[in-house]
Amino acid sequence: MVADLDRVPKPIVAGPEMEVLARFCRDMTWTGIVEAGGMGPGTPAMTARGSGRHERIQDGRWIVGTYEQDQFLLNGTRMLTWQLHWVVGWDPASGGYRATFADNYGRCGVMRGRIDGDRLTFETIGEPTVRLRLVWDATDPLDVLWRNETSVDGGPWTLVEAYHCTPV
Repeated sequence: MVADLDRVPKPIVAGPEMEVLARFCRDMTWTGIVEAGGMGPGTPAMTARGSGRHERIQDGRWIVGTYEQDQFLLNGTRMLTWQLHWVVGWDPASGGYRATFADNYGRCGVMRGRIDGDRLTFETIGEPTVRLRLVWDATDPLDVLWRNETSVDGGPWTLVEAYHCTPV
């Protein structure tokens, strides 16, 4: 019976990679701009304000983020509320960070990430028609800069939106 117990795989223990990641996954509020055309051809520029909260699950193995953002035309007219659910952590099999996302537009996907100093970058895995790149710059931990960029059909990265994030 003891030999059988030794053959059963054990859950993975969260490693130091999760502590490094956690500095980018703090509860925050933000404000910023959605670029004209950022939500698709012909869409207007908008202002946005949002918030995100995080929790660690499975003994710190993953971080779950829940985000909500209100967007307004430049004249102040409220346009929409965007919502996202994000699960992020270290994937020992690939030797990198992985994230899954699902939003209220019905989009979902898997991204690969890396940390270079004060910068966390996630990109869509594979070669879909529309690729996403998300970048957090935590050089100033009290004013984290976040960018959402897109590439269509392998073209250049273009800015969709950019925000100043403040920890709460």
